[in-house]
Amino acid sequence: MADTDPDELERRIARTRAELAQTVDAIADRVSPKRVAERTVADVKSRAGHFVASVGDALGVTARPVDYGDKPEGVWEDEQPNLAPVLIGVGAVLVVGAAIVLFRRRRRRR
Repeated sequence: MADTDPDELERRIARTRAELAQTVDAIADRVSPKRVAERTVADVKSRAGHFVASVGDALGVTARPVDYGDKPEGVWEDEQPNLAPVLIGVGAVLVVGAAIVLFRRRRRRR
């Protein structure tokens, strides 16, 4: 007869409602645009960090900590990086990507 006790049933219903409310709140928080954007940004930063590290490894460049101190403009005092090859590579990738996109669009029109 303990299962049919009205007070016990009300307590169980209240507990189930509270658990359900927590679950719904957790789901809403997980799928909210703000949280999705935060996770996406964190993922992109992580992937970019891994990519930069792998490119550095491929080029034989080791990462070293930088102490900005009071003057961040002095970070490159020891040596200026040669960005020309990197910029040329990025430009080449953009040109090839644009050519592929244009080629596919023209092919679809035919």
